[in-house]
Amino acid sequence: MNIFEKTHEMGHEQVNFFHDPTCGLKAIVAIHNTTLGPALGGARMWNYASEEEALIDVLRLSQGMTYKAAIADLNLGGGKAVIIGDAKTQKSEKFFRSFGRFIEGLGGRYITAEDMNTSVKDMEHVKKETDFVTGISRALGGSGDPSPVTALGVYVGIKAAAKEKLGLNSISGLKISIQGLGHVGQYLAEYLHKDGVELFVTDLEEERVKAIVKRFDAKAVGLDEIHALDVDVFAPCAMGAIINDKTIPELKCTIVAGAANNQLAVPDIHGAQLKKRNILFAPDYAINSGGLINVSNELEGYNRERAFNQAEGIYDILMAIFKRAKEKDIPTNIASDILAEERIRDIAKLKSFYLAKRKSFVIRKS
Repeated sequence: MNIFEKTHEMGHEQVNFFHDPTCGLKAIVAIHNTTLGPALGGARMWNYASEEEALIDVLRLSQGMTYKAAIADLNLGGGKAVIIGDAKTQKSEKFFRSFGRFIEGLGGRYITAEDMNTSVKDMEHVKKETDFVTGISRALGGSGDPSPVTALGVYVGIKAAAKEKLGLNSISGLKISIQGLGHVGQYLAEYLHKDGVELFVTDLEEERVKAIVKRFDAKAVGLDEIHALDVDVFAPCAMGAIINDKTIPELKCTIVAGAANNQLAVPDIHGAQLKKRNILFAPDYAINSGGLINVSNELEGYNRERAFNQAEGIYDILMAIFKRAKEKDIPTNIASDILAEERIRDIAKLKSFYLAKRKSFVIRKS
């Protein structure tokens, strides 16, 4: 891969490579766009097959964060970090404090947070070296685990899709399959169960599946079967690129709406293919923006009620996307991109005007 060509093609401002051989840290931070504000995005830890695979992942994820912040009406840019390694064996205080020192060196252009295979505890170690971190525990003034808010956004997003596609005000009785039972997938299952949904679930960890089956009377399904079930909604909540050349012909659902990032393997191709098959796609970075909404609240002093209320607004965001897609007869992922890009362009034009800082002064009485 020609890194300079690739980053230019995708519109990135900055890509940073960090290596600390004393603790084995290898990390890449990609800053995509800071027009709306500092780049905020989680730090994902994964045992990538190669450094090139890690770079491709961080470039795609950081670009997605730009669109996610824009569509969610946040004053933030897009960035992401990937840490190359085994989360089960390599984590330590030193490991994440080293990562924190690297983040501090970026001077606030990138703010990190927890993500796949990183935790609130890991972010607390990061915070020992930098203030440019969110997703810390509520005891330390943070928001804690963002998963409940992310799951709430996906839940209301599924309701929006059901309203748009099926004309339903209630999702009770619908059949919904969930691929991936991490924190978000588990909370989503709980929200859906309370609404009377018939659940089908799968995960790499068999114990997670057993727990959800027991708690919510769900039906366990094989990893290779979950996307092909005859259900109303397929909710991908694991790794990306699940909507691809192989899986699209096998889909029997009416709606694809889940928490995973980068669900479309090739967005320009696979979004159009879903539209052709008359399957409504809830753009991933819009429906899963609850986590970003949650941690962004920490920057202003965390208010849990405000974060949940903002996440419920994802319903209206998706309805606006569906409306634009219908008006223009375009795939929903393209409609979402257009709306996000319009906001970025509008704010960029606004920032072209110089705004002088006001000087505060006191009028003294004689």
